[in-house]
Amino acid sequence: MSGIKAEPFDFPFRREQAALIVIDMQRDFTEAGGFGETLGNDVRRVQTIVPDVRRLLEACRQAGLPIIHTMECHRPDLSDLPEAKRNRGTPRLRIGDQGPMGRILIAGEPGTDILPELQPIAGEVVIEKPGKGAFYATDLGSILKEKGITQLIFAGVTTEVCVQTTMREANDRGFECLLVEEATASYFPEFKQATLEMIRAQGGIVGWTAHLDDLMEGFTHA
Repeated sequence: MSGIKAEPFDFPFRREQAALIVIDMQRDFTEAGGFGETLGNDVRRVQTIVPDVRRLLEACRQAGLPIIHTMECHRPDLSDLPEAKRNRGTPRLRIGDQGPMGRILIAGEPGTDILPELQPIAGEVVIEKPGKGAFYATDLGSILKEKGITQLIFAGVTTEVCVQTTMREANDRGFECLLVEEATASYFPEFKQATLEMIRAQGGIVGWTAHLDDLMEGFTHA
């Protein structure tokens, strides 16, 4: 076991028990015309992390860590989409509506796909999740158990919603969770900062946060 420089203290990295989870790096959340923009967000604020997420992906692949990608999406018949979720707010387009990249957040549609720069490669797991958290209504828990994973490294969007929700789900299930600061983003920078502080408060009540360069340095000594 080796430590990775992190907050609130070094993360006790165990290579053979760690996996990377990349949360929802989808076209609908990061590109113009996607669902994120229809909600009134400036998607350029989340596009900026793509190079660092790619660096993280490549580092974890070289380190031999299992990689899991998640995609928030629903069945074409909307049978797994609660009315409260579809009808919330006043967006220009709602989940299931036809948009510039196909039906919004529907499995198999172009907008739901992971960005080309971050596409999964052979052997990497892709989880289609109908909720914010990646454990809800998915096989993620059993997949991690089968692989003997006890530590999760997190990246993706948005920091305060799907990333934090999944981290909190994982924390309640006994996983040690580390969020890479440069590899996560929000449409609201202040929300990202607040989430980082919440995660590592009170001795790491939800988990740890670390900088990408420190994580990569830690890999070399593990």
